[in-house]
Amino acid sequence: MFSGKSIFVTGGTGSFGKAFVKHVLKNHPDVKRLVVFSRDELKQFEMSQEFSQQEYPCLRYFIGDVRDLDRLRRALEGIDYVIHAAALKQVPAAEYNPFECIKTNIFGAQNLVEACLDIGVENVVALSTDKAAAPINLYGATKLCSDKLFVAANNIKGDRRTRFSVVRYGNVMGSRGSVIPFFLEKRKQGVLPITDPNMTRFNISLEDGVKMVLWAMQNAAGGEIFVPKIPSYRITDVAEAIGPDCEQQIVGIRPGEKLHEEMITVSDSFNTLDLGKYYAILPEGGVAGEYTLEEYCQHKKGSRVKSGFAYNSETNEHFLSVEELRALIKTHVASDFSV
Repeated sequence: MFSGKSIFVTGGTGSFGKAFVKHVLKNHPDVKRLVVFSRDELKQFEMSQEFSQQEYPCLRYFIGDVRDLDRLRRALEGIDYVIHAAALKQVPAAEYNPFECIKTNIFGAQNLVEACLDIGVENVVALSTDKAAAPINLYGATKLCSDKLFVAANNIKGDRRTRFSVVRYGNVMGSRGSVIPFFLEKRKQGVLPITDPNMTRFNISLEDGVKMVLWAMQNAAGGEIFVPKIPSYRITDVAEAIGPDCEQQIVGIRPGEKLHEEMITVSDSFNTLDLGKYYAILPEGGVAGEYTLEEYCQHKKGSRVKSGFAYNSETNEHFLSVEELRALIKTHVASDFSV
């Protein structure tokens, strides 16, 4: 898929960006160009120590911000595929700095859509979040708006070849700011802060997130929001897995935080298909002007979910056990982890 192609990753120095770059460099040595686009020169310098241009001549590090449309247009010249991972993601920070979150997550998404259409990029996959489904915080609301922009972009592309799709998944195990690295650090003090003992979350590894984005790039017709079938965990089980001897201190839910996460709402169920490993939420009126809902279902060999279906972390069929969590932490987060 990537042979002789040029790839552009916004937010390329983040947890997902680094994992994606690592995967492409390892598995697609014939890629023409791989551009890491971000606004933090220090993170780019640190990343270049692990992935240098001397060792990987296809690699480029571009300083830039998705808020800057002119910079995006220039940086995207000659690009075939775009993965949009740049966002302001911290819920409390977004609540306190709403204008900044909106500028990056919404206006930045609009800028990228316009630049990709202007340049004639072939395929765009934007990363979303479970918080975009029935959002109760600003971060989730901005990502829902972003999702809508990328889905609707397929309506204004005219005869351009560009396809826009979205990948929505849950908490990434071991990513910056997530609960597992936080608990691993806090267990040194003997106390793990629990927001609510009933809290549940979805869980996905960085590797599976990368694989899903690659799958979407190969299979999207344009306009889909893809959702993976992934397990859930209870926050108390994560605490038990990491610090069985630690005190669990209840501190209360933070502003804008949900007790349970949702990725497909009841309202989405009327346009949602089960594709096997993934669900696909389709836009009203069909996909990219090519398929009706039924035609898409036949083409992708999927099936419609039942009316009223919802997919959330509380009612999920698969929950990770304490032992499964420990094994995943050792594999995906900290190889030296032990209890």
